[in-house]
Amino acid sequence: MNFNAQKVLITGGARGIGRATALAFARAGAQVAINYRSNHEAAQNTLTALEGQGHLLLPADLGDPTATAKLFQKLQSHWKTLDVLVNNAGVYLPHPIFDSSYAEWQNAWQRTLQVNLTGVANTTYWAARLMRQNGGGRIVNVSSRGAFRGEPDHPAYAASKAGLNAMSQSLARALAPDHIFIGVVAPGFVETEMAQPLLQGPEGAAIRSQSPLGRVASPEEVAWNILFLASEQSAFNTGAILDLNGASYLRS
Repeated sequence: MNFNAQKVLITGGARGIGRATALAFARAGAQVAINYRSNHEAAQNTLTALEGQGHLLLPADLGDPTATAKLFQKLQSHWKTLDVLVNNAGVYLPHPIFDSSYAEWQNAWQRTLQVNLTGVANTTYWAARLMRQNGGGRIVNVSSRGAFRGEPDHPAYAASKAGLNAMSQSLARALAPDHIFIGVVAPGFVETEMAQPLLQGPEGAAIRSQSPLGRVASPEEVAWNILFLASEQSAFNTGAILDLNGASYLRS
């Protein structure tokens, strides 16, 4: 998987899966643009760790359509092309139905869909235009096992990821004639900084035991699969959803 001189935008690229993916693309020769919302220190640390030259930091709240458009304007001021978009940014807000006020319920649904679904639709809108001008490209969307299994205390998250899967497949059909290919990875639990408190707490052993491997995924494992779906060899996988949950949830 050689991405020499390719231009790659990773949303939510400062930490966790996004950071691991940025590092992997840079090692494979790509120039990487890291989008992040507010954690400039983490984003700068990731930028500094990238191999090679020509990488960018692009702060923007992707729940804001205007901010998303401005992000792509800034991207185009540095790069004339975009080869790969990785839609990794997302929010995971708890809102159990009987323990949430109506206002909390509304806020969780609105914010989750703005970032996890509409935000991806908007980045894809702009990226697809850049890619078509340059003969094609790859889009990889980060979904979740929760889209299939359900998330009792985070129903908006599960719904947003199920919607993301459907949107990805619709756009895979729409964009394939322009040589723009879309893949989806659907991880289960991943050992990120955000998940550490849960994995190290009283629920950690039960979470790890969900997989017959007795563990959760590493960010690097997810990143490898993202690079695979972004590679030239995976074009015929367009529209595919790749489960990455260590056989903790199987579907057919």
